[in-house]
Amino acid sequence: MEINTSGSAGTDDVFPDLPPFPDDVPTAPLLRLSLSNLRSSKDESDALFRAAKDLGFFYLDMRNDTLGETLLTESSQLFEVEKKMYALSEEELNRYDYSSIEPHRSYFGYKAMGKGVVDAKGNKDRNQFYNAPKDDFLDQSADPLAHPKPLMESKELLASYCRHAHELLSLLLTHINSHLRLEPGTLSKMHTLSLRSGDHIRFVTSPPQPPQDLNTSMGAHTDFGSLTLLFNRVGGLQVLLPEQGTFSYVRPLPGHAIVNVGDALVKFSGGIVRSNIHRVVAPPGAQSKCTRDSLVYFMRPGDNVLLVRCSGGIVPPLKEGEEEERVTSWEWIRDKAMSTRSAAKKEGVYGKQRVTNKDELKIV
Repeated sequence: MEINTSGSAGTDDVFPDLPPFPDDVPTAPLLRLSLSNLRSSKDESDALFRAAKDLGFFYLDMRNDTLGETLLTESSQLFEVEKKMYALSEEELNRYDYSSIEPHRSYFGYKAMGKGVVDAKGNKDRNQFYNAPKDDFLDQSADPLAHPKPLMESKELLASYCRHAHELLSLLLTHINSHLRLEPGTLSKMHTLSLRSGDHIRFVTSPPQPPQDLNTSMGAHTDFGSLTLLFNRVGGLQVLLPEQGTFSYVRPLPGHAIVNVGDALVKFSGGIVRSNIHRVVAPPGAQSKCTRDSLVYFMRPGDNVLLVRCSGGIVPPLKEGEEEERVTSWEWIRDKAMSTRSAAKKEGVYGKQRVTNKDELKIV
């Protein structure tokens, strides 16, 4: 385990086919953890819990581990699938925008560039993304959505990636469960792969922005679920440093994933772990001329799981007279996801504000 505190990189920290991330740009102090070490090292497990509490983000070295190497291979293959999907016409992709189609009103499917808002002023986002639901690709949906041909042609790959990403994040949940001193399996039972849930793969692409008009690509937010697994190769991700109150870049590292904690774990832990605010802006330096592609897996509790604190362990109990809102995972995710869609805002759909990090209220 080590801490990434500077902007400089070694030869192993550079993607050979891309302009380098600039050495003079300060980067966030994410802990660098090893998946292989997590399987046997108490110190590595302790560092994982510390990262989940302090910054809510950490690097995970996937190398020298069978599951990690499999995910590195599958993520590279899915980046190629993404290229094929975004080569489709905008007219074709818009067929899969289900955000305003009854009876779906779903955040699954396609979101075109400019269909989301990034701040309270209503400025539009600068990315496209496609949310591919885990349950559709594992044949667990009662009413699966239609998806673009490149995804359906790679259905087995998407299904395999869902299983492996879920396996990895379940391992991390087990460590967090242990540090919270909860009954074994408490968190895992709420995230069983077979449960209908909001888990999905997100394919994100952001084209280079005009140098004279650089703006936020994805607005400041927290993630809605429990854990997020991210693979990307170009800079742009920024996390809020809690003590400074400022955003700092996260340097992508070859062979590593970036993992972060989401809102649901904050609720289950009674606020012990941190769902940190982050955003995506134009890549720094020479990377600003690159298209920024990302592959994300969001792990979320089962749709019907209540987002309330767990009982026992070191989870603080409710104070006398204190009550928790009884909201399901599906309700929380639906409201937060749709609140960023410009059409949903205009129509007044799902207007409840869902916040676990009070600093979100200060971001405009």
